[in-house]
Formats: sequence, structure tokens, C-alpha cells
Amino acid sequence: MSIITDVIESTRAIIQGMGVTLSYIPKRKWTVEYPDEPITLQPRYRGQHLLHVDELGREKCVACFLCAAACPSECIYIVAKDDPRPAEKRIGVDERYAEVYNIDYGRCIFCGYCVEACPKDAITHGYNFELSVYNRADLLKTKNDLLITKQVQSKNYRVASSDEDVDSEYKEV
Repeated sequence: MSIITDVIESTRAIIQGMGVTLSYIPKRKWTVEYPDEPITLQPRYRGQHLLHVDELGREKCVACFLCAAACPSECIYIVAKDDPRPAEKRIGVDERYAEVYNIDYGRCIFCGYCVEACPKDAITHGYNFELSVYNRADLLKTKNDLLITKQVQSKNYRVASSDEDVDSEYKEV
């Protein structure tokens, strides 16, 4: 008697599971045909980092090492240098600037701690999401790769406005 009960319960469970699976078939698909169609990113998206400059084009980073200290994966490497020249001829906004600023994206977990730790708002997350490379060494991004004035951004994307209802895994279509 217990074998027949087990078979009936198993069959009922399979039918119930197949019912859930089949209920998703008539729903609209969410596949985005990238790069033919632009993708929509959340405003809080964390992409490749950006090193910012002030209105005069000087680097905001003062090489305080707070971002490197806050990084749990230890992927940020900085070498500081002093610039004793007059303020209008300096590379950075202060006498000290980052001569070398590297981020290893092979180790970065995009947690955002470096952005929160920066007292000068010199580093933020951008919307660049195309970080795939053929060589692992190319994941090491230097200061020239990260500067906002020199960085090549991903094409064919848009950032949703804060009040816009953006696609979500739990959204009813």
C-alpha cells in the first residue's frame, strides 16, 4: 500500500512542478538583444572605476591610501609623489598626487568600499560593464585607463531614472 501512495505522491509532485514550468511559457521574454538593443542599467550600478578631475583638469586623488586600505581584496596599488610646483602647474589638486594608481580587476569584487572611503570623491564607479579580455594581464587597469578624461565607456546603454520601473527578476510582465 505504501508503494502505491509513494507513486501517487511522486506523480502529483511532478505534475505540480511541470505546471509551474509550463505557466512561464506564454509570458513575455526578457531577453535583450545586446548590442542591437541598448540595455538599461540601474542608477546604483557599479561598473569600472573612474578617477575624477576638478574643473581645471587636475586630478582629485591626493594619494591618501584610504581606498587601498578599505579594499577587502587588496586590488588597489598606489604610489604617491610630491609635486612642489605652484598650484596652477600641479598635476593634482594638492602637493601630493598618485603617480601610479592601479586596480587589478582580476581581484576586484566591486564592493564600493574604495568609493566610500575616498575623502575627496576622487574615485567612483562608472557604468562601463565591458571588461572582458583575452589575457589576464589586461585586467590590470592603470591610472590612464581609469581617468575620466581618457576612459572609453561602453556604448549602447542607458541609465534608468530614479522613478523608472526597471526590469527586475521579480517584476510581473
